[in-house]
Amino acid sequence: MAKNYFYNLLLTLANLLFPVLSFPYVSRVLGPEGIGKVQFVFSFAQYFSIIASIGVPIYGMKEIARYKDDMQGRSQVFSELISIHSLMCISLSLIYLVVVFTVPYFSTNREMYLGATLLILLGFTAIEWLYSGMEEFRSIALRSVLFKAIGLALLYTFIKSRSDYSLYLYIMIFSFLGNNILSLFLIKHKVKLGFTNLQLRKHLMPLMFILGTTLAASMYTDMDTVLLGFLSNDKTVGLYTAAVKLSKIAIPFVTSMGIILMPKIAKDFADKNMAEVQQTLNQTFRFIVFFSVPVVFGLALLAPEFIALFSGKAFLAAANSMRILSLLPFIIGLGHLFLFLVLVPAGKNREMFFCVLGGLVISLILNVLLIPHFQEVGSSIANICSEIVVTGLYFYFINKHFKFTYGWVLILKAALSALLFIPIIILVRYLSLKLMYSLSISVIGCAAVYLIVQLFVFKNNFVFDILNFVKTKFSKVGVSK
Repeated sequence: MAKNYFYNLLLTLANLLFPVLSFPYVSRVLGPEGIGKVQFVFSFAQYFSIIASIGVPIYGMKEIARYKDDMQGRSQVFSELISIHSLMCISLSLIYLVVVFTVPYFSTNREMYLGATLLILLGFTAIEWLYSGMEEFRSIALRSVLFKAIGLALLYTFIKSRSDYSLYLYIMIFSFLGNNILSLFLIKHKVKLGFTNLQLRKHLMPLMFILGTTLAASMYTDMDTVLLGFLSNDKTVGLYTAAVKLSKIAIPFVTSMGIILMPKIAKDFADKNMAEVQQTLNQTFRFIVFFSVPVVFGLALLAPEFIALFSGKAFLAAANSMRILSLLPFIIGLGHLFLFLVLVPAGKNREMFFCVLGGLVISLILNVLLIPHFQEVGSSIANICSEIVVTGLYFYFINKHFKFTYGWVLILKAALSALLFIPIIILVRYLSLKLMYSLSISVIGCAAVYLIVQLFVFKNNFVFDILNFVKTKFSKVGVSK
């Protein structure tokens, strides 16, 4: 548990740091149009890849966890699932190529769409679910950090002008697939791959239900971008991309605790130990609220400063989109808790399917209605509404089957604490400092005031609990070494 926490923290920090180091550079070099071109191609191919995965990443992690100490059972499940995934990847690659060659829209930059076919064809190499199911977070973290570092070095080396947008796409593809392919080569002592006596049919029904959940993820990360590209232009996609990346930058941290607690809570559900499940939910809920609510306020209030610093003044028009999307860390944080700490370990696949189906319908309707009139702002509104619907449906179905409680009052206390950000930011802006100083002082000042109010007004000692928890985990890691 201690090592899992340490390596998951390392992965979370890498996921936070990589966009901070890469996107400001790339966005300034390529501009909104270049970023928009690349993001549309990548998102379009990723959408096919996500459908091809047919829910294997979520379902596979749960199934592998069941056979964690059974090499034969683990190998059988892995062989069956990767076979299904491979067949789907081949099928979806063919469909993708037919679309690219027959639809006139894709005749521009067709070579980029063809290069992105690799994301679909080699999608089966994404086997992090095997490592997660075996709780090998060290391997996941180290490989991810390695390829993020290589990708960052390639960006700084080869992306030099606005005409290099195709190179940016290929570097993204390399970083994405390189990690996956390496993980596939490292499975030798974990599973024995075989293709005889496979029982594929028994996995299809649960996979089809979980596919709905997988499509939900694509709805938030890919569908909105794809629809925006079809209904607007590259510049609009670029502006929206900047707003989304900045709004989602803190999400890996907000959801980090849930990731390492999922194997534990899955076992508690299997043992019907609902008291332990409730305790885990309480801890995770406090963590999400404590960190996500001030992030929401900070992103909304400082949107122009964040956009200007991390993307450049050419992207300032994305500030309104970012204000709307600033709700994402909180909504996705709660959705992650409801989904991965309750519905998935409880095996509520049918309910998950209906939740994301509702979100997909809302996303499609609102994107089609709003994008022609409001461009990236319309897509942002559709994104937020879809997230709210899905998270709300998660909560509805959980309440139908379980009687868990949540500390809702913590949200109000966190919001009241964060309201004090407003006078602080107004005062800092009045000083007319340089952008870096203004943003730094605002963030530090807001964080300090938030902690003081939480500790001394609302008597929330959660910050000390977190520090003690981290200290304990790191000390255990040190001792175990």
